[in-house]
Amino acid sequence: MATQFFMPVQNIIGAGALAQAMDAIAALGLKKALIVTDGGLSKMGVADQIGGLLKEKGIDYAVFDQVQPNPTVNNVNAGLAKLKESSADCVISLGGGSSHDAAKAIAIVAANGGKIEDYEGLDKSKKPQIPLVAINTTAGTASEMTRFTIITDETRHVKMAIVDKHVTPLLSVNEPALMEGMPAPLTAATGMDALTHAVEAYVSTAASPITDAVAVKAIELIARYLPTAVSDPKNKEAREQMAYAQFMAGMAFNNASLGYVHAMAHQLGGFYDLPHGVCNALLLPHVERFNQQAAKARLDEIGAILGKNNPDLAGLDVIDAITKLARIVGIPKSLKELGVKEEDFDVLAENSLKDVCGFTNPIQANKEQIIGIFRAAFDPA
Repeated sequence: MATQFFMPVQNIIGAGALAQAMDAIAALGLKKALIVTDGGLSKMGVADQIGGLLKEKGIDYAVFDQVQPNPTVNNVNAGLAKLKESSADCVISLGGGSSHDAAKAIAIVAANGGKIEDYEGLDKSKKPQIPLVAINTTAGTASEMTRFTIITDETRHVKMAIVDKHVTPLLSVNEPALMEGMPAPLTAATGMDALTHAVEAYVSTAASPITDAVAVKAIELIARYLPTAVSDPKNKEAREQMAYAQFMAGMAFNNASLGYVHAMAHQLGGFYDLPHGVCNALLLPHVERFNQQAAKARLDEIGAILGKNNPDLAGLDVIDAITKLARIVGIPKSLKELGVKEEDFDVLAENSLKDVCGFTNPIQANKEQIIGIFRAAFDPA
């Protein structure tokens, strides 16, 4: 069966990536950029730092810094209004997954019209978004290089999965120096998000030799470097290797897609406004225990890779290895700790089964089985 492979045309990764990226941005012939970011990075001066570098290249800029975690439809609408007001001809996303997702949503609606809700699902747009450059500051979501955009519809309390080749950025930038300021909990959550991307892509029904190769390498690097990145945030080697790891995990899932971990985590994020990476980390061992019915050989391979690259995980099966890694980096132990309520499992499960990310899970579940997975993650033994 023929497969397709999606990623940005140009990707710059490693020490010095930001300076090199400015030359690449200048070559695009853009006049004014809307920098889409969050309030924290704006207050720290990072948005204006990037703006200053753009000015040196003759590109004017404006800043939209209202992106919130789990960006919403209202977030996107406010960004669109700012884009129109500023007369910007391109968008630069600065931050982690939330900033990139919001920027993609702004850029696709700006080019195609309508509202972001029109693009939920697979390839609903008719033409490419306005030019988008993604400058990444976290090592986890890989949203800077994927065709996935996740936006919360606050009316329905649902995270919309928008999977569209036209939201892929023109250029992705991963400068490890921009990641050194990530606090330990964010480093842990985004790192476990990257692990989930690689694992789900490796057991996906749409996996290919290309996605397998990058998924395996990502798992190796995450097992080896994530604990160090969490415990020693200024460790340049760990930061750089995690930047590569999350990017390769993104290459894997951008093309093999995902599974029920993400389909379920999206509902938790949309319903309770919870951190996406933490939800993934809590659900991952329980979903993969369910998946052992259909993907045991591949999951056993993942367990061996984790153990080979981290002595603390050696000798453990894949479920125990994932669980222990989450404990090492300080992930909460249960959904109950996060305030999830058992009485919501029915609607959460129902919405999970509608999420496009679950369509490539190695075994298809019914609602009762999804509820069972939520229950297992709610209060693990």
